[in-house]
Amino acid sequence: MNPLDILLAGSTLGGLYGLIAMGLTLQYGVARIMNLSYGEFLIAPAFLAYLGVSAWGLSPLLILLLVLPLGFAVQWLVYQLLLTPLVRRTGAGPALEVDSILATFGLMFVVQGIMMVAFGGNYHSYTYLSIPVQVLGSTVAANRLLVLGVAIALGLGLYLLLTRTRIGTVVRAVSVAPRFAPLVGIDVRFTAALAFGLGGAMVAASGVLVSMFLPFSAAMGTMFAMKALIVVIMGGVGNLLGCLMAAMMLGFAETLVATFIDPGLTLAVNYALFLGVLLLRPTGLFGKGAR
Repeated sequence: MNPLDILLAGSTLGGLYGLIAMGLTLQYGVARIMNLSYGEFLIAPAFLAYLGVSAWGLSPLLILLLVLPLGFAVQWLVYQLLLTPLVRRTGAGPALEVDSILATFGLMFVVQGIMMVAFGGNYHSYTYLSIPVQVLGSTVAANRLLVLGVAIALGLGLYLLLTRTRIGTVVRAVSVAPRFAPLVGIDVRFTAALAFGLGGAMVAASGVLVSMFLPFSAAMGTMFAMKALIVVIMGGVGNLLGCLMAAMMLGFAETLVATFIDPGLTLAVNYALFLGVLLLRPTGLFGKGAR
């Protein structure tokens, strides 16, 4: 494998991991809720794409456009129906973290169980744009290039939304100072639900992108959720640029290990990199220490 092959493969994985982690850091950074069911809401759209392509003859790109608002709506409802009562009961205090972890942990098994019943435990995949494309003398599958391009476009769109719009300013204000945001007329619970919905849109889109070039199963959600959590902590909770940097590190580390050592060690290198960053930068690459 030449250097350009490694660059393209690492960028594709890193871009996808970054998109997945951006949604999780948005949910946790604003709502202060660690959504353990996050990975299941990635695999569910992947199965939707599988059905759309295999049974209904639809394009994955059309399904991608459909799951963006659908993912937003589903996660918005999860926050309103499941998590808002917990926020009210605990007053967004320390008890919220424990209660929300237990609630989303239970939701994870519910969604995973439904997918197991519907699709079984086997791996599923479909063929889409798996044609070789020459890029500067390197051969790469067209679907991987498409995944990289879409991940970059969605990640950039989310970044611009949060940094160049009024609603983005409100979301960032709640992320930085949730206790003081109401003093300037910001509805914290509405903003948290909005952030949860945006995270849902990102993870749903990521699920469709995963299905375009990787086999998947109903039990894979936990793996993606753990990788997203690693990226979020490595980059600094709530920091989108930190997420992107950490995701790229993870993507290239996996590619290098799988190419030159053993594909079975990719998970090990993930945690080794994670522990190394925590030892050197306990608050993450771009995290800020408490004052």
